[in-house]
Amino acid sequence: MSKLLIPEGYKPILNLNQTELGIKNIKDFFQQNLSSELRLRRVTAPLFVECGTGINDDLNGSERPVSFPIKDMDDKKAEIVHSLAKWKRLILAEYKIEEGFGIYTDMNAIRADEELDNLHSLYVDQWDWELVINEKDRNIAFLKQIVCRIYAAMLRTEYMVFELFPEIKPQLPREIKFIHAEELLQMYPDKDAKEREDAITKEFGAVFIIGIGANLSNGEPHDGRAPDYDDWITMNEEGYQGLNGDLLLWNPVLQHAMELSSMGIRVNSESLKQQLKAKNQENRLSLYFHRRLLNGELPQTIGGGIGQSRLCMYYLRKAHIGEIQASLWPKEMRQEAKESGIFLI
Repeated sequence: MSKLLIPEGYKPILNLNQTELGIKNIKDFFQQNLSSELRLRRVTAPLFVECGTGINDDLNGSERPVSFPIKDMDDKKAEIVHSLAKWKRLILAEYKIEEGFGIYTDMNAIRADEELDNLHSLYVDQWDWELVINEKDRNIAFLKQIVCRIYAAMLRTEYMVFELFPEIKPQLPREIKFIHAEELLQMYPDKDAKEREDAITKEFGAVFIIGIGANLSNGEPHDGRAPDYDDWITMNEEGYQGLNGDLLLWNPVLQHAMELSSMGIRVNSESLKQQLKAKNQENRLSLYFHRRLLNGELPQTIGGGIGQSRLCMYYLRKAHIGEIQASLWPKEMRQEAKESGIFLI
């Protein structure tokens, strides 16, 4: 069910022309900094992949991809990508990218099952990145190091926006707060997952929640995660499950936490089998991607996605992602937004 949050007294800081200028500058500046921080080179990404290969990503494990038959391939079905986590590992192997280097791409997707609101759209645009690592780097210390590099690029981008539009004051904290989803649950046992995110992110401004996918002590995961890309089952050196997480910022316009990135150290053959068993999806072991991983043909990696429109929405202090990107919105939402000074492209 779609829903619209109207911030009290909201008035856009920038007009439409300034907004478009801001979007271009943010995207150009951030991706250059991300590439430099993580030693990534740009590659071209697919919009769709062949059905039945296991290459597409299931995200929370339940979303249905948009699919269509291909006339010139005997009506073989293709499906629009959700993200490119598994595709990137295949490309890293094909390009023979060395340890310590990686790739990034402009990923465009359609998520038809998305519940539309201020942060969620049918159309997804993000930087998908993947870095080749050593097996010994499968630990929380290394994960935190990579998160801090990404956050450094975010801090520099925020200051660039301030130079371009002095009326938009920087507000990101100098350091990002790390916390495991189980620790967060113990801090706020009476709140649900989204309420816990709001509470911790409001306090610290920028938070990375570790351990997304495995059940916590209340018998539920903090959030869902498919079993075949992020490693959320391995016990880490801090005594909790998971080598992945979500990066959240406090949105001053919406007065809520907003997720900017989902990322993590990827499964190896052992954690892949454990996670598929935990989700009763061991039948996926016969799929193309999974066979190649089990056969040791794919590198160990860390990777994730960073929402382009969400990042621009945050920096430009917009109330709705539809002020940044062109998409489809319910007629009622579009009308209500317009009446409240929110222009959906």
